[in-house]
Amino acid sequence: MKMAMKEGQILIKEADNTQFTIIKSWGKMKWSKAERMFYGPAEIELLNKLAGIVRLPGPIEAERQRLNIIAQAVDAERMKPEPEPLYKYPVKFPLYKHQTRAANMALITFGLVPPPEDKEGGHGSIEQ
Repeated sequence: MKMAMKEGQILIKEADNTQFTIIKSWGKMKWSKAERMFYGPAEIELLNKLAGIVRLPGPIEAERQRLNIIAQAVDAERMKPEPEPLYKYPVKFPLYKHQTRAANMALITFGLVPPPEDKEGGHGSIEQ
């Protein structure tokens, strides 16, 4: 199987019958008859599923890991009992906890603020 990422799309060519059937069953990618390849958005769910059936090429694996780090940081921010603002928000009154959480998660998701590192040196792990 050949795989590439171009303009936010994953392109897959020359998948064997088993891989073809599995990828088609997900419903996340479209089949192009003219180019004889699958194409779909490079999103976290699709990349994790592809990683489960094949070894991803370097740049695609790096994108998958980046998206997983962002998802972990957002989940960690969601679970914080006392969220601290990651940015000085331009508002007159102090934000409520749920507003601070939402603003922090938005900044992390859209890449305006890097995911905060936790105490162990990793990115945003969920404390239990």
